[in-house]
Order: sequence, then C-alpha cells, then structure tokens
Amino acid sequence: MTNVTVLATPAKWPRLLIPAKPQAKPANLDAAVKAGAFAGLHTAIEELGPAATTAAVTKSGLRGRAGVGFSAGEKWRLCSLAAADRRYVVVNACQSDPAVMTDRLLLEMNPYAVLEGAAIAAFAVNATEVIVAVRAEARDAIRVLEEAIAAAEKAGYLGEDVMGSGFDIHVSIKALQGAYMLGEETVLLKGLEGKRGQPEQQPPYPTTSGLFGRPTLVHSPQTFAEVPAIIRGGPDGQAGIGPRAGAGTILVQVSGAVVNPGVAEVPLGTTLGAILDLAGGVAPKKQLKALLVGGPSGGILPPSALSIAYQHDTLDKAGAYIGSGSIVVIDQATCLVDLAAVLTRYCADEACGKTIPCRIGLRRLAEIGARICEGQPRGDELTRLADLSADIVASSLCDHERRTTLSLLSLVRYFRDELDAHILNSTCPAGICQMMAVSRVRAGS
Repeated sequence: MTNVTVLATPAKWPRLLIPAKPQAKPANLDAAVKAGAFAGLHTAIEELGPAATTAAVTKSGLRGRAGVGFSAGEKWRLCSLAAADRRYVVVNACQSDPAVMTDRLLLEMNPYAVLEGAAIAAFAVNATEVIVAVRAEARDAIRVLEEAIAAAEKAGYLGEDVMGSGFDIHVSIKALQGAYMLGEETVLLKGLEGKRGQPEQQPPYPTTSGLFGRPTLVHSPQTFAEVPAIIRGGPDGQAGIGPRAGAGTILVQVSGAVVNPGVAEVPLGTTLGAILDLAGGVAPKKQLKALLVGGPSGGILPPSALSIAYQHDTLDKAGAYIGSGSIVVIDQATCLVDLAAVLTRYCADEACGKTIPCRIGLRRLAEIGARICEGQPRGDELTRLADLSADIVASSLCDHERRTTLSLLSLVRYFRDELDAHILNSTCPAGICQMMAVSRVRAGS
C-alpha cells in the first residue's frame, strides 16, 4: 500500500473521502454497504432520475478538485445534452505530480466511493461505460480496484442491469505509462485512444467531443468520491461544508520542513496555516521561508500566505492553485531562485511541445531562470521574464503552459529581494547557487 501518513483532523471536520476508521480490506463489499456504499446510486436510480441527480450535484456547489475547479453539475449537464450514440465517464487517477499520492491513497482506502460516484455520474449523463485511468506503477490501487469492481458486479451494483434498473454500467481499468501532461484531460483522452499525448484546442470541450469523438465526462477520483454523500444526504449538507464557491472536502499532501508530513482531508476554505498545523507545524530548528502550493507548476507563496483559504478562487488570486493537491513547506536553507528555476525547467522538459509557446516559450523561460541562478542575467531580465510570461499565458493551448510561469513570477511578486541579490549583486543569500563565483571570475571581478 502507499506509504504515506494520514494526518489526524479535528473530530468535527467531515470525512467524505478517507474513512475515519479505515477497513483492513477496502474491497470488502459487505462492510462498505453497511457503511452506506451504493445507497446514493440506489437513490439516483430509484428516486431522482438523471435530471434531478444532476440538479442535486449542481446545487451542492461541487467543483472539480483538479484543474480550474469547474462546476461538476454544469459539466454533467453539458455532457448529457450533447447528441451522441454513446457517452463515456473517465476517472482521471493519473495524478501527474510524481511526489503526490492523494488520489492513489483514496483508491486504495475507499475504492467504492470513487466507483459509486462514477456510476452515479454515468447514470446521470446516460453513459454505459466508465474508464478508470491509473498510472501503471500504482499496482496496489489497481489491485484494490479490480477486487472492488469484481465484487460490485457480482452483487449487481455494477455491470449489466444495475440494481434491476435495466441500465448497464461497465467499469474498466486502463493502466497508462505517461508523463506530467497526463493530468490535462484532453491529453489523458489521447492516451486512452493510444495516440500521442498532446492537448486539443478547446472548444469543443470533452463534454461535447471527448474520447473517440464522443461526449465524455472527466473528473478526478476525489470529485467522484464526493458524489455519493451528496445524493445520499442531499445537496444542502454538502453545500454547508466549506465556502459556497466550492463546497466539500479535499485531500492535501503536506511535505517539506514539517514535523509530520502526510495527507489530510480538509474542508475547502481551510487556511494554509491550519493545514500546516495538521502536520505539526514547521520542523524544529527550521524557519518558514515559503510555501510551494500546487506542485511543480504551482506558485511559491510567502509566510504571510498562511491566512489564505485553500480554495480555487483565493489561491488563483495569490498566484498559486490547487493543482496536484500539495503544499511543500520551504525553510531558510532553500534558495527560492534555484527552486523556481528547477521547477520551470522540469515543466519545460515535461511539456509536449505541440505549440510554439510550449515548445519554445517554456524553454526560453527556463533559460531565464538558469541565467539568474548562474549570475549571468542579460540586461533587464525581469522585464523579459514578465513579457515572455504574458505572451505564454495569452497564447497557450493548455493550463500546463500557463501554470509553468507561476514559480518565477511568484519571486517577482513576493521575493524580489532574493531575486535582486542574484541579478544585481551576483550573490545567493542561501549559498546554493555556487556557479556565481565562477561567473564573477569569468567577468574579471
């Protein structure tokens, strides 16, 4: 199983994703049904029907847990309205950040919540096929899913004639080998089709033309796992968790200079400071310097950001985003310029290169970061950084290109002193960028 600690949270906080008392055998269907599994699917089929099910999800305020946080209910509505002879539901469990295990942990600990949520969505949009896309190396998650799907099909909760309704919901697992770009939904769909993983121009959106050109509903495992509680308990209960702009809970992985790194389930809108406290705070003899929020393409925020709410809108305004669902606590021993340069280079290396902003723009952006770290900036490097970033954001094809600009732009916004030390004085306050000494010698200083 995934070797990551589940952090304790206050007893009053809701637990919708990770069970408060995890089962020794997560694929045990009898235990899951006793805990309420598939009650939501029964309600959707027997009482609500497709339209009312979609309306309940919309009213709950549920937004996608990854990406831009688009309204889940609106996505369902658009998919159901698109004319087609066949529709698909895809669970995007190919978590792109190699250091984050939140989705994998969810699949291993609570597979039936994800499967039931996807089945409810399939019923609501009239899709008979659900595909769970998982990274091939997530062997434990795949094993648990296979056991859970087999048990649910045998009991009539999945497969043909679900619960005697005459509606079929076939679930399959697709193990994919891939890179960071699989987190983007159109890239994922290309991978499922056996094609080169590159994003598509939008519109048309996957809800209209997705997998094999048919309407496709794509969500993260966490988004689907929230659905059964909404249908089972009513949308008002979900809407009361977190802010109205994005209700419910979310899994956050906290790592870096903390006492107890791990994964916590928190209500959306919880402050970054409160999330940090769940991990025991900053490690002894360490001093908080910054927070990397959102993964490799996330933003680097200052200590004052601890008061910011962990939700889509507030993080976007701060220059970060939820992204992979990670918060990395950075201490004083880290050079933020070096960190931003490494992150930018990683994202440039992982980019598919389909467009000029992706293929060339991100590479030039990474070169700016490298030059600053080496003490060899060219003229007004920060103006060049701002102009290039603006061009990339304005002309990019997908969010990967746009988000790659965040780390270096974060330094301009929040850590200008450290940038100026590198650019104007050829010094690294953290003592990391050793190439500067060589640069000064070459310059005859």
